[in-house]
Amino acid sequence: MTVVDGSNNRRIFSIGHSNHSWEAFLDLLLDNSITFVVDVRSSPYSRYTPHFNKGPLSQALPPAGIGYLFLGDRLGGHPEGAEFYDLDGRVLYDRLADSAAFQEGIAQLCRTIAVHRLALLCGEEDPSHCHRRLLIARVLSQSGIETLHIRGDGQVQTEAELMALEAMSQHRQMSLFASEDVRPWKSTQSVSPKKVPKNSLKS
Repeated sequence: MTVVDGSNNRRIFSIGHSNHSWEAFLDLLLDNSITFVVDVRSSPYSRYTPHFNKGPLSQALPPAGIGYLFLGDRLGGHPEGAEFYDLDGRVLYDRLADSAAFQEGIAQLCRTIAVHRLALLCGEEDPSHCHRRLLIARVLSQSGIETLHIRGDGQVQTEAELMALEAMSQHRQMSLFASEDVRPWKSTQSVSPKKVPKNSLKS
């Protein structure tokens, strides 16, 4: 895997919109002095919270002093292409991270980090099993860029805190980041439970 070139800013945030109201979501961003949101959802739409659809979101953030950029086509967790999935429909993160499109997205992300206090946006409130943590944050960490996770209740969690919670719940001292030589690097759940991509490869 290519280790990306870092930036002067060594910290990035992540946030999941979940079912927040617009006001609650904006407060979370402002409370953490976020100046730019990078949307990493493969499908930037929400059926039950349409204010988080790409169009309305991209229009609502700038008046609040927050920029918006969609990179879900490059950094999304549901990539196109059967080569990125195993037979169970899980995303093979190692292959995705090595793809040209993903690396271009990471490079663009790092350029934005250099000049903004940035938050990655996805849908899940809990980052534990979200690709923004398991994939993007892991790649960034190899360049010394730390990811902090803004939770729905306003607390901000570090990777160390998430690892500690995992260890307590699983009764073992094993990090999702540190265990790459033990477990395959892939999504923890199938992203296509009803239909596995044709010609997908087993891993």
